[in-house]
Amino acid sequence: MKRLLLSVALGVSLLVVVLVVRTLTFRSRQVVPEPATALTVDAEALASRLSGALRLKTVAASEGTPADDAAFEALHSYLREHFPRVHAELKREPVGAHSVLYTWRGTDASLRPMMLLGHLDVVPVTPGTEEAWAHPPFDGVVADGFVWGRGALDDKGSVLAQLEAVEALLAAGEKPRRTVLLAFGADEEVGGQAGAVVIAKLLQERGVRLESVLDEGGVITSGTVPGVSAPVALVGTSEKGFVSVVLTVKGEGGHSSMPPPSTAVGVLASAVSRLEAAPMSTRLQGGSRELFTRVGPEMPFGMRLLFANLWLTEPLVVSQLTARPTTNAAVRTTTAVTVFQGGVKDNVLPPSARAVVNFRILPGDSVDSVLAHVKATVDDARVEVGTLDFQSEPSPVSPTTSESWRELERSLRQVFPEVLVSPYLNVAATDSRHFVGLSDNVYRFFPVLLQREDLPRIHGKDERIAVTAYAQAVRFYAQYLRNAAR
Repeated sequence: MKRLLLSVALGVSLLVVVLVVRTLTFRSRQVVPEPATALTVDAEALASRLSGALRLKTVAASEGTPADDAAFEALHSYLREHFPRVHAELKREPVGAHSVLYTWRGTDASLRPMMLLGHLDVVPVTPGTEEAWAHPPFDGVVADGFVWGRGALDDKGSVLAQLEAVEALLAAGEKPRRTVLLAFGADEEVGGQAGAVVIAKLLQERGVRLESVLDEGGVITSGTVPGVSAPVALVGTSEKGFVSVVLTVKGEGGHSSMPPPSTAVGVLASAVSRLEAAPMSTRLQGGSRELFTRVGPEMPFGMRLLFANLWLTEPLVVSQLTARPTTNAAVRTTTAVTVFQGGVKDNVLPPSARAVVNFRILPGDSVDSVLAHVKATVDDARVEVGTLDFQSEPSPVSPTTSESWRELERSLRQVFPEVLVSPYLNVAATDSRHFVGLSDNVYRFFPVLLQREDLPRIHGKDERIAVTAYAQAVRFYAQYLRNAAR
């Protein structure tokens, strides 16, 4: 017994030593680049031009509501007027009804082009909620240090900042070695089928292979990563897929006074309940895992101990992540019942019932694996399983060891030296997914600092961007182009 206790004590001591040594050697991975000369900008003029673009109501088309052609044409005219050098020196190609592709030809044709991506359409404002906004959503008001309006963050702020950066570099007489493409779709908010999809197909037909793609996605957040006081730039290296599964049950209609043992609504409710009780398995991988290895060294000792030893502590970390909806989405394919349709009168048995369950698919899972999970979990022949038309597979995980990543990281640290840079999993869909076949280096990031309370403004009320943050975004795109297209 003494020998056993001694062996256990030695084993525990050795484990403690290993954990502590790994923690002490868990050092910062943040790059320290050479200083760069910041682009000189007029923040008030930048804000004014963004304001003008926000006044143009380029709401994405939706079922039963076509896009406002005049608004999109007005926006293109506005861009031509306010970015004269871009339109004089870059090749401009209209794509589809309202999308556009710009080409800034580089001096070295042997280098693969790089792409900056964005979209011109915005989500609508829910009718009747306009009065709840601090400023009218399509007035582009500049007040209290912010530019207010739908699209300020998603995604006209990004598009205008990219154009401002190119305009400024042209004014300074700079020319890239690497060809730069600016691709702006007009239907990202409804899937990108007439915009980004067509642009990607056009490039594929031309035999273009892209060195990198930078789209919207993550932002610089403050106060969202526990244990880290510094702002963190979350750069999406992958994004989740999307499928909506339709469950249909056909039953016996009739009067509710003489019901069968199981009704269509009851069978469907049981099926949905089983799905909610059996979520898909968790995995800490890709950008979600690397977030902890990149930011973990900047945390207090106790948290560093946890993240330096994920080989041992991963189950504990994952259990904590699954306890909150925001972090649960980073480690599993999520299940969300979004539609449930059955009867229309309290004393009538409906002949059928239908539910829609939305799954956001973790890289490593697939549409097929989701369907297999649904069928195995429901396990009821009375429940028909299908899908809605729109679906997308999760994207591949882009590397954080490539030259493209290093230039992106370097640019971020030059413009935002106080910011920690980390990969992460983008849980929302972007147009970037349509370009994963054209480049291994597809990243999702809008270089703007947002506080925790600002995040709900994206697609919500009082969308806005700080004038100073917008100016910094312009500086970032200029520095990124200088570094990556040099």
